[in-house]
Amino acid sequence: MRSNTNRLFQLFLLCCVFTFSATAQIIRPLTKHADAGFRGLDTYGERIVWVSGTKGTVGRSTDRGKTWEWIGPKNFPEADFRDIAVFGKDEAVIVSAGSPALILKTVDAGKNWEEVYHNEDPEIFLNGMDFQGKHGFAIGDPIDGCFQLLESKDRGKTWADVSGSLLLFAEPGEVGFAASGSGLQLLGDDLWVGSGGTFAAIFRRNEKKLLMYKMLTPILSGAASQGIFSLNFWDNLNGIVVGGDYLNDADNSHSVYMTNDGGENWIASEKPVGGYRSAVKYITKQKLVATGTSGTDISNDGGKNWNTISKDSYNVLGKSRSGKTIYLAGSNGQISVLDWK
Repeated sequence: MRSNTNRLFQLFLLCCVFTFSATAQIIRPLTKHADAGFRGLDTYGERIVWVSGTKGTVGRSTDRGKTWEWIGPKNFPEADFRDIAVFGKDEAVIVSAGSPALILKTVDAGKNWEEVYHNEDPEIFLNGMDFQGKHGFAIGDPIDGCFQLLESKDRGKTWADVSGSLLLFAEPGEVGFAASGSGLQLLGDDLWVGSGGTFAAIFRRNEKKLLMYKMLTPILSGAASQGIFSLNFWDNLNGIVVGGDYLNDADNSHSVYMTNDGGENWIASEKPVGGYRSAVKYITKQKLVATGTSGTDISNDGGKNWNTISKDSYNVLGKSRSGKTIYLAGSNGQISVLDWK
């Protein structure tokens, strides 16, 4: 009798531990900007987080999101800054969507912003950027059948148009997305770029060997609202792509795939994310977070299985250097933190 009682008690404890673990991952609001929506977010170290968004809005926190300064450039009150790259407590670069295309840089925490790139081509539309140290790229929608590519070697102070080098050719109707600034990633010598629209493809451009590959993925595609919205690679073999259809954000069919051979083959998650997702990031090789307008998911097994922890709407996410702090931001002006227990 005592043995049965002990077993029941142990089962009770296991249930309690499981319940606590399932509910310990909580998204906690930090602040809300009533007049702006956010698609740009980046961090520096453990305490610094910046966001960028509509109506020329840029926000900066130096205390893990407890307090915020709103430091957007005053000369661009209608700009939609879809992405931001942060290089320190006071240094950041922001990129706008639409024409004219703008890239601005500050080195004094937003007191002054320098215009470092300006393009009035009516077809120009920059989607995002990514840096590795001083070196970075910005990607734009195709013009004359080729994705636009800008390169910086000095933390965004100057930019060169390298669209004509190792051309990223686009099929008719193939586009990129400016949903979270995470449709490209510079990792080592490889630049990874995702596309959507008529095709959902991955470009792998090697800057050292001067090679470029284009590989199709099974992510939902065929319409202008469908495709790869975010990608993240742990190394040059293991990576993940998310997306779907932002006009039908509850549909989770063909919305997340993994690769373990550098993009040649793609594997569907056994339990997918809860719907369309616009951002995904490795926290460790096994822990990943994905978010979008229909919710946020966590995987603890390298992306094979996902659990939806919130149905709230977000566009973008970022992590502190250690990965202990995860930030999210969305179109309703909300900025939140994922308490990762």
